[in-house]
Order: sequence, then C-alpha cells, then structure tokens
Amino acid sequence: MNLIWGGVDCLELAEKFGTPLYVYDTGIIRARCRELRDTFLNRWPNTRVRYAAKAFLVKALAKIIHDEGLGLDVVSMGEMYTALSAGFPPEWIEFNGNAKSREEIAYAVRSGIGRIIVDHPDELKTIEHFAQEAGRPQKIMIRVAPGVDAHTHAYIATGQTGSKFGFPNEGPMLPQAITYAQNSKYIDLRGLHFHVGSQLFDTDDYVKAIGKILELMKNLKDTLGFTVHELNVGGGFGAVISPKVSAMHSEFYTEPMMKALIEGCGRLGLEVPRVILEPGRWIVSEAGITLYTVENIKELPKVTYIAVDGGMADNPRYALYQAEYEAVKVSDPEAEPYDRDGGTHVSVVGKCCESGDILIEDAKLPFLEAGDVIALYNSGAYTFSMASNYNTLARPAVVFVEEGKARIAAERQSLEDLVRGQAV
Repeated sequence: MNLIWGGVDCLELAEKFGTPLYVYDTGIIRARCRELRDTFLNRWPNTRVRYAAKAFLVKALAKIIHDEGLGLDVVSMGEMYTALSAGFPPEWIEFNGNAKSREEIAYAVRSGIGRIIVDHPDELKTIEHFAQEAGRPQKIMIRVAPGVDAHTHAYIATGQTGSKFGFPNEGPMLPQAITYAQNSKYIDLRGLHFHVGSQLFDTDDYVKAIGKILELMKNLKDTLGFTVHELNVGGGFGAVISPKVSAMHSEFYTEPMMKALIEGCGRLGLEVPRVILEPGRWIVSEAGITLYTVENIKELPKVTYIAVDGGMADNPRYALYQAEYEAVKVSDPEAEPYDRDGGTHVSVVGKCCESGDILIEDAKLPFLEAGDVIALYNSGAYTFSMASNYNTLARPAVVFVEEGKARIAAERQSLEDLVRGQAV
C-alpha cells in the first residue's frame, strides 16, 4: 500500500503535482494549535501564542493560524506582507529580528503591527519617528539575551552571552534603552522578550532563563521603576526526526516555565506579566513531508548514493547544521531496509553541484530504482522558507492535504519565474 498523508495517496500527489513536492497535513497543524489552546491559553490566564512564521509561511497557513486563535511572530517585511495580504489582523502580529531596516520599521508602524521587538538601541529612534508620523504610540518589547547557553547546535542557539540577538542582560545598554522608551510619548514599552534557542528537548535552559529574567525584572523595577507587563519567552520546542516518535507535548515545556515564573514573581514581589509563547517548528515540522523522485543510484565500494531530483536548494538544513531525517519508499512505506554487504553506507543526495548537497547520511532505505518516489518525514519546518534558486532550480510547490482532499497552497516556480525581473 502506498504512503497515505492526510488521507491522500502520496504517489498520486507526486504524479499530479510533480516532485520535489512539499506536502502538509493541515490536520496535524490544527491539532498542534488546539493543543496549545488547551494546555496553555486555557490553563494559564493572560497568555498569548504567536506562531514563529520563519519556520514556514504561506498565505493559506496564515489563514489556518488565525482561525485557530494564534498570532504571528514575523522577522521581515516579506513575512508581514504575506500575513497581511492573507487578511491577518496586524494587531496579532509581532515584528522581530536583529537588523530591521528603516523601510521595514516604517511598514510595520504604518500597518499597525501589534508589537515591534526592539533588538538595537537605534531602532527606538526610528520607531519613534514613524510613530510620530502616524500620530499614535507604537507598542514595543525589548529583546534580551538572558545569558543561557542552550543545549543545541551552535547555529540555532540564541540566548547566550555575546549572541547577535537582543540586548545584553548586563551593562548599560538595556537600562538606557528602557529609559529612552519611558521618556517617549510615541513609544509604549510593554515588556521583554527572550529566546534561548531551537530544538530543545529538556526544560533546564528555559527555567534557567526565567530565573535570570526574574532577577532582571526585579532590578529594573527597583532602579528604573519599570514594570514588565508582558514577557515573551520564545519558542524552540524540539521537533523529532522519526515519524514513529511523537514530539513532547506542549505542557512539558510550558508547565515548568509558568510555575517558575509565578513562584519567582511571588517571591520577589513582582506582578506576573502576560506571557507570550512563540513556537514555530513544533507546530509544522511533523505535519510536513517532502516527496522526491530517485534519478539514479550509484553504488561505490564504501557508499551507495541515492540521487534525487531535489536537494539543498529546497532543503539546506543538513548543509547548514547537519539536520537529521528519515525517509521511506512511497510505494512501500513499511519495507525493511535493504541489507547491503560490507557495511556500505547509504546517502540520499541532491542534484546541486556541491559535495555537501546531502539530505540523509546513513539512510535506512529498501531497494530502490530510478523513478521510485521517496518521502522525507518531518520536513515541514525550515524547508520552503529556506529554499533557494541555487543552480537556478525552481522552488517546489506546496500542497495542503486534509481528510482525503488536496489543494495547492503555493505553486511551483516556472522557468519564467526564475528570470522574472532580469534584464539583458
């Protein structure tokens, strides 16, 4: 029996829409959103969830996120525009990022974006300027690097001392920024933001960060009279590799954080702030698979290369930080891995002219032939959003499936798309 995803035959999807192809079971996405509502929003008063759009965003997904009662965290004008063009309410959007341009800040203020997460002192003057032009204060939060070295790959750790993100937890930069915001009638400083990193599978780093932020909140109240009314604790919930293993439930992360925050606020005499959660990968990763067609198989003495019609152009995560995946043969997803003699390793590789164009090393796959279709599991996050046109390859289409129905969420790029805007 062929692989079924969201009630749809994946071999039929490959034949109808071509490969490479991103396929999302939107039922899984909705289930994750509802889990967050049940275990976080409905359990803890004065809370919000903002989906981290950088993990994956198309207009159809923005519609689902809004329908499920979640907001958005965006990091570029393009993400803002995508959300707004889908009818997403601007007040439910937060604009994050460490190098915002004046043009982006102006667009955010004029669009009525709910919060701008300030990452650099110069942003305050820019926000103030455009808020004055708009004739209304702009709500902001200030991002802080709490000084926690997360247990994850260095490229996806963000809360350590010396991070490119946020204001240092210590030193004069943060107090000076808060004082500036307090004295401006066009800036409404609501609170603080932090994010310790991605792909975290325990809660120690979150609890450590909460402890450091509580100390900071107490110090800011005592020295500047500033009360943190809102605290964005980031995201980073770990997404698993194997489809046979489910990711941790959301309360595994949220319960220790909320209990540490509430206990700490009581101990220090602080107001418990509104808490904003910012998951991305955890919501969409397991919902997505990527379909590839095998182009050829090259058997060498020590390694067998399974070359497919995509690769690092549509999924650069292995090349960036050695992300791991599992794959199956779509026409026989339960087939046992082919037993190759002599300890030969199997690598699924792409078609780009790079030795690092690898999707899976040491893959456990059955016997395959050219023309077979494979599915890369748990590839719903940071694939479409990271895709490029390297080697002038077209970005794949995105198909949403649910309850046996399939629909195009983003069309495959055409050859005309690849040269649009170019001049001779």
